[in-house]
Amino acid sequence: QVQLVESGGGLVQAGGSLRVSCVASGHTVCINTMGWYRQAPGKERELVAAISGGSADYADSVKGRFTVSRDSAKNALYLQMNSLKSEDTAVYYCNAVPWVACGIKDYWGQGTQVTVSS
Repeated sequence: QVQLVESGGGLVQAGGSLRVSCVASGHTVCINTMGWYRQAPGKERELVAAISGGSADYADSVKGRFTVSRDSAKNALYLQMNSLKSEDTAVYYCNAVPWVACGIKDYWGQGTQVTVSS
């Protein structure tokens, strides 16, 4: 099993910056790719950014504003969010996709709230 714990959410004004972090523990050798999802009230959970090896992908809505990074030595995942907009308000979830040999079920953190005031 892998446990994911997010931190760093909070309240920020529009145009500001925030960094959220995720630390993995447990059978971290099972982790293949990692990423960030978010879910706003009344909306479906959506992929924000994902990182695999040295390659990162972003949702169109955050390209150029958000940067995802991973520190494998610390089993940590980060999301640097700049130029925040009110529409970025959501609960942000850390996600880890396991290697096939470890199973097919993704791991999820409990989420951290990010609120952007306009």
